[in-house]
Amino acid sequence: MGNHLFKGRKSRSKKRPMSFVHHQASPSHTGIRTVSVDNACNFSTDSDLCISIVTWNMNGQVSFEDLAEMVGSNRKFDLLVVGLQEAPRPGKKVATLLSAILDESHILIGKVIMQSLQLYLFGPKNAGSFITELKVDKQSFGGCGGMIGRKKGAVAIRINYKGIRVVFISCHLSAHARNVEERNSQCRHISHSLFSKMWNPYARPSHVTVWLGDLNYRLQGIDSHPARNLIEKDLHRRLHGKDQLLQEAGRGQIFDGFCEGRLSFKPTYKYNKGSSNYDTSYKVRVPAWTDRILFKIEDENDVEATLHSYDSMDEIYGSDHKPVKAHLCLRHHQLPTKI
Repeated sequence: MGNHLFKGRKSRSKKRPMSFVHHQASPSHTGIRTVSVDNACNFSTDSDLCISIVTWNMNGQVSFEDLAEMVGSNRKFDLLVVGLQEAPRPGKKVATLLSAILDESHILIGKVIMQSLQLYLFGPKNAGSFITELKVDKQSFGGCGGMIGRKKGAVAIRINYKGIRVVFISCHLSAHARNVEERNSQCRHISHSLFSKMWNPYARPSHVTVWLGDLNYRLQGIDSHPARNLIEKDLHRRLHGKDQLLQEAGRGQIFDGFCEGRLSFKPTYKYNKGSSNYDTSYKVRVPAWTDRILFKIEDENDVEATLHSYDSMDEIYGSDHKPVKAHLCLRHHQLPTKI
């Protein structure tokens, strides 16, 4: 968070705020750690907080059916986090549809909207009794990303729920394979800027940071047809080494210490809208895992995280991106075990 807060200060007794991503290479960097998925989630017994997380670049379109499919019928979670990019405006329409889908189980407890970049947080109807802090913030990269409806930047919600402090960051970074350094710089800018104006030097840091969105990192060093051939043969795991996000994290540039589930699903971009066929336009874009969900535990002795699912939703056809969904459960070692 904002280093500019310290210009002109003489006191050195207060620590600078922590950033959300590691922002420069160091000999001790670990990059993004790939974690396994434990498919069995015993909701409300083994965990203190279960979170369903979904990110989707909507390409400016929305339908009740797609959102209902995205949310799903399983309500075995405490919080639902929905991060949307290129979402239709006004955001009120999306919020109304999501609330209608969740009416019987969860209510909207937090939202932050920056044009087409939107983040919604839903919790159970009695969520108010478990919340001791809820703040929102947003950070743009100027302009509208070249087109109205493609706002670039990040929106975030910080919440203390059941004594577990979590920050959710949803972003839309710059496009095109060549703009790797620009995306790296945007990650650092988001990390240092969010919540910097409301920084409290005496506040305790978050236990968990969840970063989701259209990060727009592409595949490096492979053309479209060889990449598609591997995907068609269900050999897309061979493309992991060409993923720019994993490469840059491995170099210590971004997301040091974050975790991500294995990319067992096919690249989520770019599809012909209304189908599961990759781009057949004249550009014939190289497929890529542009849409991601990462998380970081600040102290694994304090909070334990288990990833129960991480997958794309290939049965949704309303956009040129496929949604990505994760189920993350947290256990606070200092909280009493549920009965």
